Amino acid sequence: MNTDNLSALAVGVGVVALIAGFGIYFNSPDLNRASGHQVNFVPAAVVEENGTITKVQIDKSQFKLAPELAKISGHVNTEELSLADLRGKVVLVDFWTYSCINCIRTIPYLNAWHEKYADQGLVIVGVHTPEFEFEKNHDNVVAAVEKFGIEYPVVQDNDKGTWREYENRYWPRKYLIDDEGYIRYDHIGEGAYAETEKVIQSLLAERAANSGQTISIDGSISQPDAQNVDFGKIRTPELYFGYQFARAKLGNPEGFKPGEVVSYSIPENSEIKPNIIYVSGDWKNSPDSMELQGEIGRIVLSYSAKAVNIVAGGQGELHIVENGVQLTGDGRGADVSETGQLDVDGQRLYNIAMHDDYGTRTIEITAIGKGFQIYTFTFG
Repeated sequence: MNTDNLSALAVGVGVVALIAGFGIYFNSPDLNRASGHQVNFVPAAVVEENGTITKVQIDKSQFKLAPELAKISGHVNTEELSLADLRGKVVLVDFWTYSCINCIRTIPYLNAWHEKYADQGLVIVGVHTPEFEFEKNHDNVVAAVEKFGIEYPVVQDNDKGTWREYENRYWPRKYLIDDEGYIRYDHIGEGAYAETEKVIQSLLAERAANSGQTISIDGSISQPDAQNVDFGKIRTPELYFGYQFARAKLGNPEGFKPGEVVSYSIPENSEIKPNIIYVSGDWKNSPDSMELQGEIGRIVLSYSAKAVNIVAGGQGELHIVENGVQLTGDGRGADVSETGQLDVDGQRLYNIAMHDDYGTRTIEITAIGKGFQIYTFTFG
């Protein structure tokens, strides 16, 4: 056997072992679990002739060809981009938006995969599909990409053209597309990082076998510095201030008044019910937010979680109190000063409380500054 045949055999054995290992991994009920949306990955079978891989065999009639990127309005870290241009690569399409805490917590993994696998044929495409109107601003997206250290291509899906092509409804959501353009796996939400990375490795191995490339894939699992969340201990769902987005009523008897400015008050000795937003002051009711119309407003919430974030904008000076005590030490969020103050300087997500343990607490925000806007509470 000549040197070329020995090399081909070595590569063939390596890829066969890798794909076979993934077959065992993804057919193990104990390992194949996702915290969000579960989609079983079907690994390919490898065909050999005389010790050399000739093709990777799998019936792809069961899979859907990935829709093309549609109605893209902007690009970051890339020029014009299409999936057709990327045929022959393994592509991870990630739907995200920059103020979504669930999306933000997945970015360290995406960055790690880009760094680890980009030279081996993986291309990550971040499809930035806005939830709120301000997230359509190109400069805001550019700033967020820089802040989060994203180096892979990001496209702006401001009109939700690509979102609709994929029939998507969730942030974040990841689709893995093989080198022939078929969707082989998708995952909704956070988590399943090890499972997703194993699929990436398997699809890269398939790609290598299909193209006869020599490739050595690191089968280890990435462990980036990322915030870990125990979703079973978070008792408060995401809460919206916009009347079109809200899934629960305001705690105030005045309720939402679409398009109107309302003078809200919290009756003295009111019982603050858990997971319900209460406000006081003059607030304008907008579809996706509430905007302070007077100089001072107040927001009160009883929540159960470890961390509290708000998506806010406009200009304002916020003072944060929890369980009646100014948040100046342990428990204050990353965006809160040592005096318990937060200065709103743009439309983005702000971390206002971060504790070491999960628990039930009451947080009060005093907002100073007409024009302050608040969109949502999110939790970790």
